Amino acid sequence: MRLLHIDASPRDARSHTRRLTHELVNTWQRERPDDRVEHLDVGRTPPPHVDEPWIAAAFATPSTRTEAMRETLRISDALIAQLIDADLIVLGIPMYNFSVPSGFKAYIDQIARIGVTFAFEPEDEDQPYKPLVHGKRMLVIVATGDSGYEAGGRYQRLNHLDPYLRTVFGFLGITDITFVHAGNDEFGGERLARSLTSAHSRIEEFMRDALAAARPDLCLL
Repeated sequence: MRLLHIDASPRDARSHTRRLTHELVNTWQRERPDDRVEHLDVGRTPPPHVDEPWIAAAFATPSTRTEAMRETLRISDALIAQLIDADLIVLGIPMYNFSVPSGFKAYIDQIARIGVTFAFEPEDEDQPYKPLVHGKRMLVIVATGDSGYEAGGRYQRLNHLDPYLRTVFGFLGITDITFVHAGNDEFGGERLARSLTSAHSRIEEFMRDALAAARPDLCLL
């Protein structure tokens, strides 16, 4: 299998999402040392934001693109190839102002490309947009300052991160998405510890299921 590990937090040692994603990936590599793992850090090194030259290049037909246009799309092409090549995608994303950090939004804008990750068929009036990315499984580990952003929580209506990622990745064709929340960073102490323990348990549950699907004869954790 091929695993794509993406960190979106600008923080380093203080980042809960980085720590949780790295623990998961390290466990995966111990259990499946032959699998290929790629790490992308859009928190520390975000991709460029979309601009007018990028839009012109992306919407031009491939046969009409100039060398300058192809160079403009070079980063986008690489990020899309990395995504399409992956079987399992692990995202570590802190919630910033109820949604994703700007570096991760820039990543989304680079990989959501007409004719590459989704098709546009205007003659189909009922469903003009067609997803082109299939066969992926995704785990999203989210860190929040408070708790209660999950379904049924007191802040669910303020959570624009989970539904946004379900929408945009679903639009591309990735619908098998699991969310794990680690909250209470702003409170610390016992509240944070309990939340991290719960997140660890849910990640272990996901790992058992994912590893069993990857290798049915394996009994882990």
